[in-house]
Amino acid sequence: MERMALRRATLGGLDPRIRTPAYDPAAVSPGIVHLGFGGFHRAHMARYTHDLMALQPAALAWGVIGAGLLLADWRMHDALSPQDGLYILVERDATAETVTVIGATPEVIYAADDSAMLLDAIDRPGVRIVSLTVTEHGYGLNRAVKRLDPAHPMIAADLDAPTRPHSAIGIIVEGLRRRMAAGRKPFTAMSCDNIQHNGLVLKQAVLDFAGLIDPELATWIDCNARFPSTMVDRITPVTRPQDVADLAARYGVIDNWPVFSEPFTQWVIEDDFADGRPDWGAVGAQFVTDVAPYEFMKLRLLNASHLAVAGLGRLIGYGFIDETMRDDRLRRYMLALMDRETGPTLPPVPGIDLGAYKAALVDRFANPSIMDTVERVNTDAPINLLVDPIRDRLKSGGSIDGLALALAAWMRRMRGVDEAGGLIDIRHPLAGLLRQKAIEGEGDPRPLLGIEPLFGELGRSGPLVSAVGGWLISLYAVGAAETLKRADARLSF
Repeated sequence: MERMALRRATLGGLDPRIRTPAYDPAAVSPGIVHLGFGGFHRAHMARYTHDLMALQPAALAWGVIGAGLLLADWRMHDALSPQDGLYILVERDATAETVTVIGATPEVIYAADDSAMLLDAIDRPGVRIVSLTVTEHGYGLNRAVKRLDPAHPMIAADLDAPTRPHSAIGIIVEGLRRRMAAGRKPFTAMSCDNIQHNGLVLKQAVLDFAGLIDPELATWIDCNARFPSTMVDRITPVTRPQDVADLAARYGVIDNWPVFSEPFTQWVIEDDFADGRPDWGAVGAQFVTDVAPYEFMKLRLLNASHLAVAGLGRLIGYGFIDETMRDDRLRRYMLALMDRETGPTLPPVPGIDLGAYKAALVDRFANPSIMDTVERVNTDAPINLLVDPIRDRLKSGGSIDGLALALAAWMRRMRGVDEAGGLIDIRHPLAGLLRQKAIEGEGDPRPLLGIEPLFGELGRSGPLVSAVGGWLISLYAVGAAETLKRADARLSF
């Protein structure tokens, strides 16, 4: 099969099985700048925007400029720029797949070395939203209190040179400062990260940063800018080289960086914008006045479960999330965790059958077609996914046995070496300290729990130290598989 490079000029010649844009991608103009232009955004928010453009011509003014803030993001820029920002999204389950060219992202900017071009893009008259998926690591927070940490290296560097920022928070503040100085409306800053109350957390971080450089700016932002909370959901694994090669072989198209995801997608958005917004509700997004119930549901049931089974699965020796669901004991552990510990911390969720939602999560995790790795989950998921429900359970007097096991597995991973002696790549801003404390404590969780920015006063909780310590000793003594077996006997999954 002849292979064709993906770009606007070749759209008409692609394999007819590939869905091409029902609008002219060349007519798309920027209305959004997105910080953290990774696979999740390209499978989620950009997909919704693409669908809206096919439905409403006015949506062509809401094109997305994708911006990379990390050193490794030059690869994304170099891959997509020759493709006019086009890329292919493959949505697949165990039996079928759809292949779609997404045309909603006309421009990609690499800003890790110099943010000047990115700030100029944010300053364009048509840009009214700056969104971000940079993971919790990218906010420069003290995670124990979810406030900006002025001593965080990237935040401290931006505070020293606030007009030449590199962090997401610094870039948003400088973009808003320019709007204030020019007498223009502010943009909406919209977090799409898996952080509880993500809009409030982003707003507070921005206000903290602005207050340290100019209290008047902080006041203007507080009064005029908007920071809607969102709940985002779509499992999107890291694209592998073999995925790129397979797509080219089967469909005859060369896409330097396609995206692969599950068919399921959900987006719940607080309807609070400073200067208009796309009509994403017309293509399946849900606008609400309070995102919190949906956000809790996803963080506590999906994300916490993901991290729990990925951590134990990695120690047992599994490479993929669907493998963990084929382990009957791990699957039952996940269900018990949701039913007994994380689920009871949820407020009522309007319109949601929680039993059906939990069952669907197991099916989604078991999808063998997306090849989601345990390492991807372990790397992306912040420890607050476990710490927050533990804190709530301890306050209510509830048991934390299952959550403590997941936290113990996370601590065992922080040693950086698995049970077979293989290296575990720890990607975390505190990676060196985490490994040092994991080695120092081994079966004693107190050195790790004593890291104040991660655990705060919770790390001194006697019940938590006891519960995590029991599982951690077992993980070191008999390994993850036997520890899970003992947990099953004790807790009756």
